Amino acid sequence: MREYYSITELTREFGISTRTLRFYEDEGLIHPVRRGRTRLFRQSDRHLVRQILRGKRLGFSIAEIGEIVQMYREPPGEVGQLKLMIKRIEEKREDLRQKRRDLEETLAELDHAEESCVERLAELGVNT
Repeated sequence: MREYYSITELTREFGISTRTLRFYEDEGLIHPVRRGRTRLFRQSDRHLVRQILRGKRLGFSIAEIGEIVQMYREPPGEVGQLKLMIKRIEEKREDLRQKRRDLEETLAELDHAEESCVERLAELGVNT
């Protein structure tokens, strides 16, 4: 296992830009070592980048990811982080379920509107 990774190595590994890594650093999510103008990322930073990207794929905001990361760093530590993660997953799941219900309702309304238009065109003697 290596001690440090360059910004270029991490951007290539994760398919992200240097700007993205700098953003994560600005947000306090990762803390690379600085040697002059060079950023050197530890294994822990690499792991955090992986977790941040996973959180983003799951639909979490940077603020939510930051809250989860911070929970790991402070008491109650990993247990608190895991409990918070479960809570956030349930919230995200319910949000997605509501969006699915909203989409299904909108699709039904569109189907009804289209059906009404087709019926009216038929009444006017126009073929669709």
